[in-house]
Amino acid sequence: MLSVILIWIYMIITSFLLGYGILTGLSHFGSYRVKKWDSYVFCGLAAATVYAQFFSIFAPVGLAANLLLLAVCLAVAFFGRKGLRAYFGQLCGKWRNIFSKGAAWLLLASVLLFLLYAYGTSRGILHYDTALYHAQSIRWIEEYGIVKGLGNLHCRLAYNSASFALSALYSMAFLGGQSYHCAAGFLAFLLALVCLEAAEALGRKRLRPSDFARVACIYYLLIIFDEMISPASDYFMVLTAFYLVIRWMDLMEEKERAVFPYAMLCVLGVFLMTIKLSAAFIILLACAPASVLLGEKRWKETAVYIGLGLFVAAPFLIRNVLLSGWLIYPFTGIDLFHTDWKIPAGIAAYDAKEIQVWGRGYSDVMKFDMPVWEWLPAWFKGLGGMDRIFVLAAMLSVCAFLVRLVWWFVRKDKIAEKTYKKEKTERIFLEGVISLCFLFWLFTSPLIRYGCVYVYLATAVVWGDICTEFFAGAGTGEEISGKKYGKGSFHDAAGLSGMQYRRRLEKACMLLIALFLLYKAAAFGKELVTSYVDDYWLCQKDYDNYETRSYEIEGIRFYCPVEGDRVGYESFPSSPAEARIRLRGDDIEDGFQYAE
Repeated sequence: MLSVILIWIYMIITSFLLGYGILTGLSHFGSYRVKKWDSYVFCGLAAATVYAQFFSIFAPVGLAANLLLLAVCLAVAFFGRKGLRAYFGQLCGKWRNIFSKGAAWLLLASVLLFLLYAYGTSRGILHYDTALYHAQSIRWIEEYGIVKGLGNLHCRLAYNSASFALSALYSMAFLGGQSYHCAAGFLAFLLALVCLEAAEALGRKRLRPSDFARVACIYYLLIIFDEMISPASDYFMVLTAFYLVIRWMDLMEEKERAVFPYAMLCVLGVFLMTIKLSAAFIILLACAPASVLLGEKRWKETAVYIGLGLFVAAPFLIRNVLLSGWLIYPFTGIDLFHTDWKIPAGIAAYDAKEIQVWGRGYSDVMKFDMPVWEWLPAWFKGLGGMDRIFVLAAMLSVCAFLVRLVWWFVRKDKIAEKTYKKEKTERIFLEGVISLCFLFWLFTSPLIRYGCVYVYLATAVVWGDICTEFFAGAGTGEEISGKKYGKGSFHDAAGLSGMQYRRRLEKACMLLIALFLLYKAAAFGKELVTSYVDDYWLCQKDYDNYETRSYEIEGIRFYCPVEGDRVGYESFPSSPAEARIRLRGDDIEDGFQYAE
């Protein structure tokens, strides 16, 4: 646990300074002042990941990569010292009167969450795929950076997730001990702090749509607490997607009209795609800031944001080509490169089909062409109890969104309040993007861990928006932005108005949410106590490792498991079975070719 805490402190410092340097420079360009401290940290983490990917193209990601990272951070601290001093001065000023404002619990809760998540990240259950290829992918980045045709050794080593580069950067394997895997837990901790803001609903005594998204995120955080020790790309993708959507909703609720924060979240959306391609449709959010920039002919800003997006995607695409010979592996629709290390098209196509079939609950690739009306009911039947409830709620939310979309096009011309009309359009747009993300996941490869974030968010965003609109009386004859539309509100025999009924229902909803979270927290606490092991207080639990046997290819020793298909981290280089490859040169660094 101590190792996790020390690495996290290092991650906080480096990511904050990187993010501060980037956002401060860009915000001057966009005339915008960053309001959330976590914006700097998330921007810095994305920047560190892009940096690690670029570095891996030329050298192993180890000591040298960290020394250069520290040099950049020191430069930011030196040249930005006045701004940093002013920023921390304002921050200290806010916390100086913390006790008089009754917010001491926030500081205490933050510290407790830090310790709790460091505890959870130090031990737990490692994902099956971590011993299959996650650990090996990270070690390849640590040892070699990148090797041409690595996917020929094991096709899953061509599953190029940006998260592996981030894990390698902060693994500290160059210290000579173990390779730590703390990055997913760090993201979970940051999201826990963001979700802590939901407590503000008690102070304002009102619910916002973002509160529902935060509740969904809390539910997910409780689910993965004993698994976030694993560097699985799914966790990085889901946690980043939650952050992106929650902060997007916060901006809408705060009536933020500056383009800069939305555009930067869209750049984060590009980063999200480099973590896992199943997040591809989230990039549709870019239509919102793009429409403003293009409509106002702000060409220079448009070029800057497009350039940032391309810069974020560039190392991911380059690594794809070097690892597999394909621009986007295992998608064979884009065939631009003819390299000698290219994974054969038949193997890539088979791999793509296997991913989709596996997500539908089958292991037989021959069932790839099975009609959706045949595999979908069987897939739904195979889900767990809570997963069924959430998927059904998400399906209903898509139906509700379509009804609301039709109603809005019919109704919006009758509403005279321009501000309300614009806000409503923005909410409908977000609901539409999330609904499309959910449908894309559902009809391609609907394994829950691949896209549970869209299941949860489709439910939270759509139904949360419906509930908060109902509680506020929007569009139902009650007040909207200080004006009344339609018929007046009713009163019953007891003298209670429609708005008072809605306020009571809102309080009841808040109580139900609180009871649900208390129930989950109690179950979580019970599980935490029963699974307690008095170990890993100093060092994090190491990767799982399995018994292997060695074999040689052109004088180079490789490893494969004695039983099953998992190896772990220690036996390196390895594959699930004896690989059919040949070396491109005299050494591993020259890469691999597929041997017919």
